[in-house]
Amino acid sequence: MTAIKIGCALMVAGLCLATTGCVFKETYEAEKARSLNFQRLLAQEEKRTAELDSEVKRVKRDAADYEARNRELSAQVQAVREQLARSQEEADSLREAMALQEKAQMQMKRITPPAPSKTKPSELLPPLQESIAKAPEVPDPLMGDSTPVPLDRRTVQHVVKPGDTIFRLSRKYGTSVAKIREWNRLQDDIIEVGQKLIVGME
Repeated sequence: MTAIKIGCALMVAGLCLATTGCVFKETYEAEKARSLNFQRLLAQEEKRTAELDSEVKRVKRDAADYEARNRELSAQVQAVREQLARSQEEADSLREAMALQEKAQMQMKRITPPAPSKTKPSELLPPLQESIAKAPEVPDPLMGDSTPVPLDRRTVQHVVKPGDTIFRLSRKYGTSVAKIREWNRLQDDIIEVGQKLIVGME
């Protein structure tokens, strides 16, 4: 009877060990699957992080390129603006010169004297020619010697071009507007294209 009890106890113990072994194996397999899944997720995250880092670097390079292009375009725009300003200034000067020229031409038309007679001296009456030829020359005591006195210095002349003004000529040749008026006997600042002006003394 005792032997039977012992045998039953051994059978029960064997069954328990078998059951426990199955549980341990299933737990090991589950932990192994979880570990593999975690490693796979970690690899995916590392790959995604590398891709994001590469994308950030590319964006930074593009931003630097865009900034350089923006600076270049800004410089080009500034150069175009300066060129437009110079062109506008030249156009204004040209319009001013043309207006002064038209004004001078209108004034010249108003004050132009009648054309002198083209009668040649040979066509004068012979008695008048003879009397003129025989008339003695009377020196003028107030005038003195009429021989021109040569200047010690030579004059610097300038031919007026479109856009020239007395103010610009005075700055160009380092003199004053009053001097240019005095040398050329000008009543105002009106000058004509092609006109020769004294702008200095050597």
